[in-house]
Amino acid sequence: MPEFAKLQKTINYQFKNADFLKQALVHRSYINEHPEFHLGHNERLEFLGDAVLEIIVTEYLYHHFPDTPEGDLTDWRASLVNANLLAEIAQEINLEENLFLSKGEAKDKNTKARHYILANAIEALIGSMYLDGGIEPVKEFVLEKIVCRLDYIIKNQLHLDPKSKFQEKAQEIYSITPHYQMLEESGPDHDKTFTVGLYIKEELIAKGTGSSKHDAQVDAASAGLRKKNW
Repeated sequence: MPEFAKLQKTINYQFKNADFLKQALVHRSYINEHPEFHLGHNERLEFLGDAVLEIIVTEYLYHHFPDTPEGDLTDWRASLVNANLLAEIAQEINLEENLFLSKGEAKDKNTKARHYILANAIEALIGSMYLDGGIEPVKEFVLEKIVCRLDYIIKNQLHLDPKSKFQEKAQEIYSITPHYQMLEESGPDHDKTFTVGLYIKEELIAKGTGSSKHDAQVDAASAGLRKKNW
């Protein structure tokens, strides 16, 4: 499998069945343009990889933090398996250059859509490694590339989602709970974009957009944290 030699070296795993790795890199859009392609897209592998990743991280946290409350463990796990971190890892291992994408998707770089494609591809890669070699090589990959970031996450309180973090800081500094207000909805029903404002009292702190009201609020909270330098 010479075309993926560099990637396999980076992840420190050599596939026995080349098709497992190849399918992990196939986005649905590629299949739409190439219906004759001999493999399917990576969504089933993503489904499997998501579960494998979660059990590995959960088992690690369970054994290494025996005195930590369940709520904290849940927050830490969520931070380790979220799309932002997985997309970042995908970029670090140059997964993007190996993806099979449609011509349109290939041009659409540095967008939220590409961000999620990368995160999903990491989960698919984990699923493909599990099918090809079992749990042990996947554990090595997850511990080396993902769980290693836990200390940084805890130290910088990254386990708090942006909404929770902004609310904690606002209550600490202003003794006020921030609130969100819907500013705009655009697009067709199946592909809406929401814009919300984040407020402290009547002051607009930041705006955020997303494909759901929740995503827009998280985006606004992230922007508010940057603006306040929190």
